[in-house]
Amino acid sequence: MTDSAMTDPAMTERLPLPPVAEPYHLPFHYGALHQLGVDYLVDPEPARALLADRHPELVAAEFDGSACVSVNYQLYFAQYPNGAGVTQEIEINLIAHPAVCAALVPAVDYRAYARGHDQTRMLGIARLHVLCDNPLAIDAGSKLYAEPKYPGWFEVTMPSPNSPVVGTGWSISCRAAEYAPDGGLARREVELFALEAELAALVDEPVNNAPVTGYGTDPKGRLLAGPMNVYQPYRYWELDAGQADRVRLTVTDAPGEAGRPGRDLVTLVGDAPAVGVWSHQSPPVAAHNRPYYLPSSGGQRR
Repeated sequence: MTDSAMTDPAMTERLPLPPVAEPYHLPFHYGALHQLGVDYLVDPEPARALLADRHPELVAAEFDGSACVSVNYQLYFAQYPNGAGVTQEIEINLIAHPAVCAALVPAVDYRAYARGHDQTRMLGIARLHVLCDNPLAIDAGSKLYAEPKYPGWFEVTMPSPNSPVVGTGWSISCRAAEYAPDGGLARREVELFALEAELAALVDEPVNNAPVTGYGTDPKGRLLAGPMNVYQPYRYWELDAGQADRVRLTVTDAPGEAGRPGRDLVTLVGDAPAVGVWSHQSPPVAAHNRPYYLPSSGGQRR
């Protein structure tokens, strides 16, 4: 670190932790997590422009002159003292780091980043859009982590042991939703974008790229960083030019504010090919097995 960085008040000031809004409690523990992410290397100029508007304290990471867009779907389960919840969400992110911490960010290319070689975790996800089907999760993400989070719903196919054929493909359709008068979500039959990945016969490798640092900017312009631990390696597929067609991103030209995520995807990704896919699926913790018949005693019931 340079002498100027050591004496910069922004680097030496000790900041308080952000408050934890009621009725929430941190850390938030996931009972199960199923996740698919797809990365794109893209023109850095649109990425810089969007970051300047949404997260002015962040700088877009550069990998050999390109910025990185990451589209990340999650299905997760959480258990609470009085019940349980199942949530789906999808994030549109730019890989970025705080401008004030630029001297701490290691010089890595995309392949090294994707394999988790940046263990400073300064290279994190700058959330541009987070669409979610759970009003409680929308409220918590917005208040705790300053996520730009709002209603959406999903139609999804993914690998599952609870299927005659486990499969290797993912298909995620993200659709528009809005708040209903009762506080729930009202689904709209408007597809915003869709993500498909067929991973059959592709070779994956385990990578240690967690914790993942998620960045958010609160209404006062303060930058927040929230790490998320995943307690087993991710599976990572590196895609070459001949494999990029295994992933397809389709954007629908939806009108109004609902279509903003799709328009940002078009601006950022355009026709850039996917360069990497990563996933995590929580292993089963129990199995209810096939039943069997017992022999009859031959007696009559009274």
